Amino acid sequence: MKKTNAMRILDGLKIKYEVLSYDDDGEHELSHGAASQTAAKLGIDPAACFKTIVMRSESRQVFVFCQSALHEINLKKARNACGAKEISPVKPEELLALTGYIRGGCSPLGMKKKFPTFIDESALNHEKIYVSAGMRGEQIAIKPEDLIKASDAQPVDLILEG
Repeated sequence: MKKTNAMRILDGLKIKYEVLSYDDDGEHELSHGAASQTAAKLGIDPAACFKTIVMRSESRQVFVFCQSALHEINLKKARNACGAKEISPVKPEELLALTGYIRGGCSPLGMKKKFPTFIDESALNHEKIYVSAGMRGEQIAIKPEDLIKASDAQPVDLILEG
């Protein structure tokens, strides 16, 4: 198996993880529930499958958010977490140049630069969570505390209620 940047970072930190592979159908539109589809393909709890969303503030600062497949990110809570007045998702065509990852294969670990990262605090309710390994068709299973440590993330409430 080819190691991704995310895997190399975890190896370097001596953090245990597992890699799960699934058939990638190329459907990665957030509006189509890509993270929920990934969870279904792997037979895992969608509440423990976390999508990585890269956003940019009005001052052009980049932030990374991880949210459960079951929920959308509350933009007001995201703005409060990172101290931005406005925030919006990075356009898919900008993602590769900015992070080194493509949509559907974006990991919170191993981006081209280290961006402030926030993970929904619901991750801490799970023994392990699943995030992209840095390429389509592969997920990393990891203890949430280990992902928080490796990505230097802040756990915050990001859930959009209702």
